Parts: sequence; C-alpha cells; structure tokens
Amino acid sequence: MAESTVAQQPSHVVHPLPEAEELYRRWIAFLDEEFTRHQAAERRAEIVRDQLFQLYLGRPHGGKLNFTLTSELPLNVLQLSLDPGNITLEAEHYPDVDHERFARSKPLLWFWIMFDRSPIGLNHWLGIRLRCMLGRHLFAKMGKGVRIDHGVELTYGYNLSIEDGVIVRHRALLDDRAEIHIGKSAVIGNYARIYSHTHAADDYDKVIFAPTSIGERARVGTHTVVLAGTQMPDGTIVGPQGTAEEQKG
Repeated sequence: MAESTVAQQPSHVVHPLPEAEELYRRWIAFLDEEFTRHQAAERRAEIVRDQLFQLYLGRPHGGKLNFTLTSELPLNVLQLSLDPGNITLEAEHYPDVDHERFARSKPLLWFWIMFDRSPIGLNHWLGIRLRCMLGRHLFAKMGKGVRIDHGVELTYGYNLSIEDGVIVRHRALLDDRAEIHIGKSAVIGNYARIYSHTHAADDYDKVIFAPTSIGERARVGTHTVVLAGTQMPDGTIVGPQGTAEEQKG
C-alpha cells in the first residue's frame, strides 16, 4: 500500500523494525489485492474467515469440528464465529439497509471489528494502514492521507465519504445510515458521535434520515455529538463537550 494513503506523520514517528514493517506491508498489499479481485460476499467471507483463524487461533482454517464433546462447545462457538457468514450485525436488522451492498460490506466490517479486538489490534502503525486499506473497499469515497485510529465504529460503511487528510480518533462513531461526508483535513475527536438519522419527536419508531457534512478543516471535539442533518462549515470547531446543532446556510 502506498504511503500516501496514510495520514502524514511527523518525522519522529516510530516505525516497526524493518523486517516487521516489510511483512506488515506485504500482508496489507495481499489483502488489498484479494478484496479488489473478489467482490462476491461469499468469497470475501472466506478470505476474512481464513485470516481471522490465523489471527485468533494461530493456525489455518480446516478440519472437522467435534460437536459431541460439551467441553469443546466454547471453542466450536469461537471457530464458527470467525466466519462472517455465521454472525449477525445490528445493522442487518435495520429496515433501511441495502441488503445487496451490505452483503459485500459485511465481511470487511467484521474484519474491521475483529482485527481491533485481536491480540494485535493495538498495533498502531499496522492498524491505521489496515483500516485505510479496508476503507477503500468499504466507503463511498476514501481520500489520501487518512488516519483512522483503533475502535472506530461504522454502521454500513457504504454511505461514508472521507476526503484527504482526515483524522478520526479512537472510539469515534460514524453512524452512516444516511450519507456522512467528512471534508479535507477535518478531525473527529475521541468518542465523538456523528449521526445521519434521528427519530420523530412524536413517534420514536419513525426514523428520519438526514445527510450530515463535516466541513474542511473542521474539528469535532472529544465526546461531541453531531446530530443528523448538521452541515458544519469549513473550519468550524465544536466541543469538546458540546453538541453541534443543525446549521442553516
């Protein structure tokens, strides 16, 4: 993966040792090629399953599960759950989900989630590069020089557009049930919540969708909530504890 696809780092940034860095780059390049070649949901699920088996269990996928021993049931549950085809995500239950598009995204979303929860999920240098690669296959648009930190939550992925130089810090939520656009060089703070849907005041079961836009060079502070339909102008700063209300004009 080209270095330009990752957020520009200061010259003093710490790198892995050369042997590890070369291996990390090879792994990401291999995955990028696989997800580019294979668009079918079933094949993507197999790729993700095989990768997660090695990340979590330290061995390739294969062999017959023993369902007769109750002592092995937890291991069987873990093994089966590493296959995206055997898990369900909350987003699948939303009535507005585009099932065809989500089917292609789901294996990559599961890989995104499970990488972050794996023993190597806190490997910062590797993680930001892996998420950039996955973002190119998940998002409506993925710019250059983007940095997405550990634990960032997505809903569908396919309604999300991220421009060049964006930084999304750890544990932020990008709830893209409708379109979310994040402009060039914007920063989304730790634990920020960006929404594109809300509920009718008189009927909570009625969902209202409203595209949300974060302007260029805007700053969304730590723990800040950006409501559905917000149109943040370029250079706007909100937070760290405030709420960005809808801005007209």
